[in-house]
Amino acid sequence: MARPWASATLSDPLLPKPATVNSPALQRAVFLLLLTGVTVAFCWVISPFFGAVFWAMVLALMFMPLQRRLCVKLRGHDTLAAIGTLLICLLIVVVPLTLIIAAMIDEAAAFSQRVRSGGLDLRAYFQQVVDALPAWVHGLMGRFGVVSLQDVMDKVSAALVQGGQALTARALAIGQNTLLVMVNLGITLYLLFFFLRDGRDLARMIRGAVPMQAAHTNYLLHKFATVVRATVKGTVVVALVQGLLGGMAFAVLGIGGAVLWGVTMAVLSLVPAVGAALVWAPVAIYLMATGSLPSGVGLAVWGAGVMGMVDNVLRPILVGKETKLPDFLVLLSTIGGISLFGLNGFVIGPAIAALFVAAWALFSVAEDEAPAPVAASTPAPPPPPSPAPPPSPAPEP
Repeated sequence: MARPWASATLSDPLLPKPATVNSPALQRAVFLLLLTGVTVAFCWVISPFFGAVFWAMVLALMFMPLQRRLCVKLRGHDTLAAIGTLLICLLIVVVPLTLIIAAMIDEAAAFSQRVRSGGLDLRAYFQQVVDALPAWVHGLMGRFGVVSLQDVMDKVSAALVQGGQALTARALAIGQNTLLVMVNLGITLYLLFFFLRDGRDLARMIRGAVPMQAAHTNYLLHKFATVVRATVKGTVVVALVQGLLGGMAFAVLGIGGAVLWGVTMAVLSLVPAVGAALVWAPVAIYLMATGSLPSGVGLAVWGAGVMGMVDNVLRPILVGKETKLPDFLVLLSTIGGISLFGLNGFVIGPAIAALFVAAWALFSVAEDEAPAPVAASTPAPPPPPSPAPPPSPAPEP
């Protein structure tokens, strides 16, 4: 049915013409809103597999130099080079890690069974340490009334039991969630293949998509890759060496669960300066307090001397030298990253800290290179007009 009032209103010559609603500014705003929305939605969809995606990216950065060498030797066959690199990664990373985790799960199950059955009484062990303290220590603490040894014993033993149960629960959870672990491992290896094969194209696409100067984008991406490689290489090497040395010491001293405690020391060594000592120091104190003085002193010397030297020597060389970050910043970013992101945080934390330092360095350089603003003053008078050229003489007839 026709609406004569509508056609009459639209064709009225007295009304002003409506402005264009679909303007370029509105189109760009709607597009940016759409881009933000779909990006957030995509991150939300893949968030259950964040660990798999993250470690695929980290392994791709670590093994990219090997991928390029194989690609050159295979005369540009990216797919074959990616397959070869993936197989090497399986042999030197995935297979040994799987064997270590399997042994750790077995020992964690045995430790949990001992705690539940009462075969491992941590409170009794702590009581032996307290009883071994000199009499003057008991008298001094009782005279000043600083703290009750019984309260300390109860709190420390409860904390040790909770920590041991949490550790074994986490290890047993890995064994119980075998299917989920295998799915994440499969996704990691699948993504790793494509990251290795198409890494250059992905990096080129990111450089082109980031709305920044090309030099700044290249610098930040190079800084990120360098920090990730240095952090993983340095931290993992230090963790493996400290865990191996600690596990060997426990095995030599006849302490049960050497693999479990070695892996625990390796994980705790991700935290600089204090990590592995949280395991070997209480054991050394207990050995010295219960009469095994040579074993306790030997473990203390081994932990503070050899294992501590590994942390103090290798970590600054492998991490601080390449990342060019101060030691205190590496420590704070590592602890903060682990507290926020879990085990992934020992890479994410230093990477964020390095990008923070690099971004402010770029900002300071840009500010230094910017032209100084002209001070407000009275405008200079315009230059006098140039004299008009003399008229050319008229041509002679």
